[in-house]
Amino acid sequence: MAAGAGPERWLFWHRRDLRLADNLGLAAAAAATPAVTGVFVLDPGILEAPDLAPARLWFLAESLRELAESWRGAGSRLLVLRGDPVVLLPRLAAALQAPVLAWNRDVEPYGRERDRRVAAALQASGRRVLVDWDQLLIPPEALRTGQGDPYRVYGPFWRNWRGQVAAKAGLGSAMAGGLEPVAAPSGLRDLGEQALEALERSGAGPLPLVQPDPATGLHLPHDFSGTDLCPCRPGEAAALEQLQSFCDGGPLLAYEPGRNLPGEAGTSGLSAALKFGTLSPRQAWAAAQQARALVRSTEAEQSITVWEQELAWREFYQQALFHFPELAEGPYRPQWKRFPWENDEGHFAAWREGLTGVPIVDAAMRQLNASGWMHNRCRMIVASFLVKDLICDWRWGERAFMARLVDGDLAANNGGWQWSASSGMDPKPLRIFNPATQAAKFDPEAIYIRTWLPELRHVSSADLISGAIAPLERRGYPEQIVEHKLQQARFKALYAALPR
Repeated sequence: MAAGAGPERWLFWHRRDLRLADNLGLAAAAAATPAVTGVFVLDPGILEAPDLAPARLWFLAESLRELAESWRGAGSRLLVLRGDPVVLLPRLAAALQAPVLAWNRDVEPYGRERDRRVAAALQASGRRVLVDWDQLLIPPEALRTGQGDPYRVYGPFWRNWRGQVAAKAGLGSAMAGGLEPVAAPSGLRDLGEQALEALERSGAGPLPLVQPDPATGLHLPHDFSGTDLCPCRPGEAAALEQLQSFCDGGPLLAYEPGRNLPGEAGTSGLSAALKFGTLSPRQAWAAAQQARALVRSTEAEQSITVWEQELAWREFYQQALFHFPELAEGPYRPQWKRFPWENDEGHFAAWREGLTGVPIVDAAMRQLNASGWMHNRCRMIVASFLVKDLICDWRWGERAFMARLVDGDLAANNGGWQWSASSGMDPKPLRIFNPATQAAKFDPEAIYIRTWLPELRHVSSADLISGAIAPLERRGYPEQIVEHKLQQARFKALYAALPR
């Protein structure tokens, strides 16, 4: 079909929604016209960032390869371009004579400014944009306190959020404002030969297309070697399979306390799927509700509620970043801007490489370095250790996590680090984790520690938990670089001296 012939051709711009099923922006475009073409832009502003993790490049490339196959199966195609979306998307729309570009909204400061500029460029050429929320169950504008302010505390946010979720659930399909996932579009109409030729003779020269190879995917260079160790699996099909395994008689029903035990497979492994949008939050919510309808024990019901609360935490951090974009640059609590961090680079390097001499901390950091992922309980332990024991600026840890995490998400990562550092939106201003106490409670048999510190597998569980390992048993493993009790007292004194 030639450009301009037949039904109007719309474009759908993928970003954090690398799937066809339950994609609200795509569903709206497909409802308007069967002539829809998908677009993804390899944006140098993101792909050349210094904290872009190799694991995320792997996850992105594999997910895009599958997404391209899904578009072909639906009857159309995914166009992948490399360059500045502010420049390329108006050029693409002009080349294909597309009157509308649709996408789903983002909460991050960079993405919001980029989207504003893309919309302005398109509208300047007489084209329209179609945007709405997809990555959240409840839009951030809809969540306000009784005084009309954004929420700063999770507890009241959860109660309002949960009430609005219950109200939306009664509305049926997500396309009608409810929460029931919508099906993937099918029977779409592809570009014709003349339209493809138009891409080659675009006004400023051929558009920089980078098409995924069906067998090898996109060639995004990275040195990530932990694909077999990473619990997060790329692509829409894998995300749905993991969701089903988690919810259908799986770890969901024992999520509390299983989510806190890093030595067990008690979590969903879906954090990267939700970050990249190979899974929608509505699909996650619907699966949890289906599981709830079948359970017969209060323990299982409570476990499902706890997982729902984790989904709400994700949205709490997303709406916080939306309303307070300055969180991306520094602490929420102003006194923390004056904290006298010691920032010992040797200590930080030991922490980053898993060589602090504290087994639970080192096991967690080595899991991150090898697999691109870390158990959430351990994220809290190592964050507290970096900030409260090593007295390093939490932003060092935030950047280190983003440089290695497969599920690295600005809102969630920033929110978690500010929670651990006591600099964020938290009614409890000072929280310090004792790593030995945490290990004793959540890894009592040292299963997790032995998994990631194989050189210490011969050491007793009690010594692995306490870190009091005899010199002859260390076999090259370092001694503890700091003593927790002394550092805890030092940190508290520094905190107490902060001007209020």
